[in-house]
Amino acid sequence: MKNKSEQSNKIVFFQSRKIRRTWDEKKEKWYFSVIDIISILTEQVDFKKAQSYWTTLKNRLKKEGNESVTKCDQLKLQSADGKFYKTDVADVETLLRLIQSVPSPKAEPVKLWLAKVGYERMQEINNPEKALNRSREYWQKMGRSKKWIQQRMMGQEVRNKLTDYWKNNEVKEKDEYAILTNIIHQEWSDLSVNEHKNLKKLKTQNLRDHMSDAELIFMALAELSTRQIAETMESKGLEENKTPAKKGGRVAKNARKELESKTGKRVVSGGNFLVANRRGKRLNSSKKQN
Repeated sequence: MKNKSEQSNKIVFFQSRKIRRTWDEKKEKWYFSVIDIISILTEQVDFKKAQSYWTTLKNRLKKEGNESVTKCDQLKLQSADGKFYKTDVADVETLLRLIQSVPSPKAEPVKLWLAKVGYERMQEINNPEKALNRSREYWQKMGRSKKWIQQRMMGQEVRNKLTDYWKNNEVKEKDEYAILTNIIHQEWSDLSVNEHKNLKKLKTQNLRDHMSDAELIFMALAELSTRQIAETMESKGLEENKTPAKKGGRVAKNARKELESKTGKRVVSGGNFLVANRRGKRLNSSKKQN
């Protein structure tokens, strides 16, 4: 079960109607549930009827050769039953075009609303301090310690410098970033990203938001080492960057094993910060490190 602060990042309201959304950090865009928007435009409360309307509209737009539909992605969003299902989502630009295809008195208010929520996030992009403060406040509400927040932000800065290097050296965003990140993660932790998420019993949650202090430090060491090795080797493209990814991850792996031999405790943990039950008790990640 997600706590309220985590849910608030995923759900926004238009005139008391819930709209699910998710933020893509790499593309720096909000993606909104298309069906949620359609249900508001058609003033349809019944989810299945809104879904049927969208299916019909989508088929019509495809026949007309409208490119808006082809730009709709599918991401897992939480449904009313608490489970996660693949759902059609679209960014603000695509939704604004789709809205023009739905005759509705709510079209203009929804367009203005979408522009507003998109602009709020763009303000954070143009002013990084706002984004940092937003993240800090979010983690504080989640109950993270000051030490943990400092390490999380430090790790994010290291990550950003690595992805900046990739971006400037012919590595394609999203898929290739994910491949290299997985290599680094596998090397330092002996687990793939998905295996680590499964160990922590995470679904769509951000793995790094549920790492222990030690995990954050070794993840940052692995990515820092990867970037510095890549810069030294002047690696370009996916294939060339696989070598520094492995070497950088191995630097952190050796350091991890050295620490584990001295403490007798495993660094890679199954602990997380998910709410343990409806009373709000949290799982103690520090206890699960042994």
